[in-house]
Amino acid sequence: MESVITLNEAVDTKAFYGINNANILCLSNQHPEVRVVARGYTLKVTGPEHAVRRFQQAVERCQEVCLSHGSLSEAMILDLLHGSAPETVNHEHLILHGVGGKPILARSVNQRKLVEAFLSDDLLFAVGPAGSGKTYTAIALAVRALKNKEVKRIILSRPAVEAGEKLGFLPGDMKEKIDPYLQPLYDALQDMLPANKLQEYMERGTIQIAPLAFMRGRTLSDAVVILDEAQNATVLQLKMFLTRMGLGSKMIVTGDLTQIDLPASQRSGLSDAMARLRGIKGIQVVEFTQQDIVRHHLVTHIVKAYAD
Repeated sequence: MESVITLNEAVDTKAFYGINNANILCLSNQHPEVRVVARGYTLKVTGPEHAVRRFQQAVERCQEVCLSHGSLSEAMILDLLHGSAPETVNHEHLILHGVGGKPILARSVNQRKLVEAFLSDDLLFAVGPAGSGKTYTAIALAVRALKNKEVKRIILSRPAVEAGEKLGFLPGDMKEKIDPYLQPLYDALQDMLPANKLQEYMERGTIQIAPLAFMRGRTLSDAVVILDEAQNATVLQLKMFLTRMGLGSKMIVTGDLTQIDLPASQRSGLSDAMARLRGIKGIQVVEFTQQDIVRHHLVTHIVKAYAD
């Protein structure tokens, strides 16, 4: 049997098909008995009649979701095919749409506080336990600002404490030595930007990822600048970082004061800076808790167990 499915003209075909037709491939993989040729607003489907009918029904459901959500992703398709309604996107909490139309949301009370603080203040401290979405939300805000042309650059940094004395013993050039330590920052960006666009931004210097030591002597203007794992910066390092702020820039400093890897003789620059700067107009501290943890449900219990 051969059937031609015509999509609703209101459907955004880029969102419906996905990056590199990922959504159509996902649908096809879930219906192996049919062959699909998609072009514009039409899909030509061939295969056994029962399989073609099931595929048509799946396309109709996916089309409805795409129209109501403004996006479609592989996760949404799999939810639909397995009988679950895809998570409703609360556009009030939407930060941006990531790769494949994935909605990047402020999912907790304090994530939403960070989003609101970003609109009103230029220097933010986001502190709290692992998995609470501090860094992910901060990077989403930076990507949104870049996409909206509110800034010209994103600069992401971490203090390479664990790697600091060991870099010389690792194989490869400096980038190869440092990149694994900065991988969590790349992971977040890869959720939010297509691979080719991310590579282009990196090559042009629009997005820069570097250890904290590389910030010395720079003035960071027209940028969103994020320092991650700031609990591992010394007092002098954090002072150096904060005084890099230039015109048209916003800074977000994230960290977890329960995971300090500095020698016992050194005070965390994060706790020092928060004590010194709290209450200054234009600076805001958002404190995340275990209730903000958005990873696997067991992470909440793990964090609590280690806190007791």
